[in-house]
Amino acid sequence: MIHFDSIVKHYPLEAGFFAREEHKVFAVNGVDFRVEPGEIYGLVGESGCGKTTTARLLVRMERLTGGNILFRSRDGREFRLAGIGRADLAALRSRVRYVFQDPARSLNPRLSIREVLLSGYRYSPRWPGRSRAEEEARSLIQEVGLSVGDLDRRPADFSGGQRQRISIARALITQPEVLICDEVVSALDVSIQGQILNLLLRLREERGLTMIFIAHDLAVVGYVSDRIGVMYRGVLVEEAPARTLMANRRHPYTQYLFESLPVLRTDGESHRRRGDPALRATFSRRADATENPVSDATFLEMDEPEPGHRVSRIFSDAPRR
Repeated sequence: MIHFDSIVKHYPLEAGFFAREEHKVFAVNGVDFRVEPGEIYGLVGESGCGKTTTARLLVRMERLTGGNILFRSRDGREFRLAGIGRADLAALRSRVRYVFQDPARSLNPRLSIREVLLSGYRYSPRWPGRSRAEEEARSLIQEVGLSVGDLDRRPADFSGGQRQRISIARALITQPEVLICDEVVSALDVSIQGQILNLLLRLREERGLTMIFIAHDLAVVGYVSDRIGVMYRGVLVEEAPARTLMANRRHPYTQYLFESLPVLRTDGESHRRRGDPALRATFSRRADATENPVSDATFLEMDEPEPGHRVSRIFSDAPRR
């Protein structure tokens, strides 16, 4: 179980000795949600909404400004990110692994695929020895749809989809409980996207993985996730089971994201929904603001119009269709 407990992350807008401390931007502002064991929790929103920062806080790639994150592993061990020590952080990172958006940049081009996979054990307290690690690498490369012969090749020899499979295999080598998938299909062709999504779904079933799946495309998140959290300007504005959210979008921003999805016509061509001009104008204007306008904590609270469906009060004054 993972509990993001009213987490806050802000950055100063100015630097230097004479900078005014109150000038800051909130990348994440009071976000609160849980990820249950074995589920895929989707975080969706436009670029800059704070979804990636939220995930990076879980593995201490970013430090919390406020709030806390609790991770309870399968063996009952608890990790609290606020004030976590170096040993506990290493143990946490072997249980929670990150798969990045661009495998071409996250895979060292000078290493063979065997060395890339074994590098997944770096800084991990779970090193099983060279022989056992290589055996695990051979098993994983086949599990993600490649062959043992590929272990001696280098990343440049593979396509983008194959590189992403290699990145997933590297993340799995420490036998993690949680995978953070950060825009893992956004740079891939549509046909390859489906293959990677189906691979993740199969791995979840076979390994009992918990996943946090991050994307800007509501349709992709709706396909792969059990529950979805919608973020806008550092705030969680809506959360519901995936099917419920896709069918009954209560927050105007969620409706705005839905109307941005392409629609396939009967002639095979795709086009964008016309959408509501008022919604488009409202959220594009607010997205340009420099500082987060949320100052009253009561507006960060979420109403629950039906069980499991939470809707934020903030930004809910936008016009609805």
